[in-house]
Amino acid sequence: MANLQYEISSFIEENNVKFVRLAFCDILGNLRNISISSDELERAFNTGISFDASSIKGFLTVEESDLLLFPDPETLQVLPWRPSSGKVVMMFCDIKYPDLTPFEGDGRHLVKEFVKKANKQGFTFKIGSECEFYLFKLNEDGNPSFIPLDNGTYLDVAPFDKGENIRREICLTLQDMGFHTERSHHESGPGQMEVDFTYGNLLNSADNLITFKSVVRSTATLNGLFASFLPKPLKNKSGNGMHVNISIRSEEKVDNDQIRENMVAGILNRLREITIFSSPLYNSYERLGYFEAPKRIGWGYGNRSTTIRIPKAKGRYSRLEVRTPDTAANPYLIYTLICEAALEGIENNLKPNNLVNINAFEINEGEALPSNMEEAIKIAEESEFLKKVLPSILLKSYLKIKKAELEEYKKCEHTSTLTEENYFPIY
Repeated sequence: MANLQYEISSFIEENNVKFVRLAFCDILGNLRNISISSDELERAFNTGISFDASSIKGFLTVEESDLLLFPDPETLQVLPWRPSSGKVVMMFCDIKYPDLTPFEGDGRHLVKEFVKKANKQGFTFKIGSECEFYLFKLNEDGNPSFIPLDNGTYLDVAPFDKGENIRREICLTLQDMGFHTERSHHESGPGQMEVDFTYGNLLNSADNLITFKSVVRSTATLNGLFASFLPKPLKNKSGNGMHVNISIRSEEKVDNDQIRENMVAGILNRLREITIFSSPLYNSYERLGYFEAPKRIGWGYGNRSTTIRIPKAKGRYSRLEVRTPDTAANPYLIYTLICEAALEGIENNLKPNNLVNINAFEINEGEALPSNMEEAIKIAEESEFLKKVLPSILLKSYLKIKKAELEEYKKCEHTSTLTEENYFPIY
């Protein structure tokens, strides 16, 4: 680690880097950062950079508010859209208390602890997410509107697809930052896009997803547009899903099909309990049950109407796709929860029920995901699984925030003050 820090310090000096962004996420998955001058980086590596945690929703109170950011040198990225002279780089950070113990609300630490646990049992998880987003025009005041960039549909081409140049710019920016983009295309909704990049280990995949969303937003802004990751920005149109693809490798020779079915059973068993994390907004529940966003709990081979799909493509790793999460989910938390549930299925040799061979939207019976945010919160509060997997501080803070959001939404709804304009959050 010391050698890597030295290499980064040399890189920064040789490439005229003037500022370093110390990036981290709050417990909702929103990107935060502190910018320091490059000559402060050594101090950041050695003793951390302090910040007021009481000002971050869900972190600490004013009575005990100091936390420290320690940059992870393995996450160094040059920000291509910043000036070439006096470059800006970014690193993701680990969050610690002043006594250097890990902060319980740090999603990166949660992922690291799960990876250690899985590795001890001889398993390595890989994850890749398919993250959809909408591109909207700005209004005359320069604020986001609900007018999509185009009226294109799935896999359309120009002139119906007006987003191909934006996607190209996003892909080139990501490639400049070291990403390997696999494909990009117009999605089903008007102005809806998708860019996919290579899967990786849990921590890198979560970091990369946060970086990806930042690149998309920055690129859209530079082109006079607004990128929305809201789960359901337009009524009667496709929602923004974040399908999570999971593969696993075992150190021992095992029956991959059996392990995959154990994983499916484990995840299905916990889907209702983790829904408030996979579908975290009131708006999320307008997405579920429509346009291939699943509602009934079940699984199938190649069936895109189910909550878990096993693709028919064969490969080196056992792979499955969890189709419930949306683009507002915190990747560090939802990746950990899904993989913890999968590992539980393996440990207990669970067998999945609810195999679905037809369109799941035509099924009106059987267990379903929570129908609204209030139900999802209640299920989470009663979940022993969540209490076992998540630090109590994190779980309590997260649910407290979700309850407050729910009450605020209800208040607006009852007073008729809720409009599209004031319900366009940072997602």
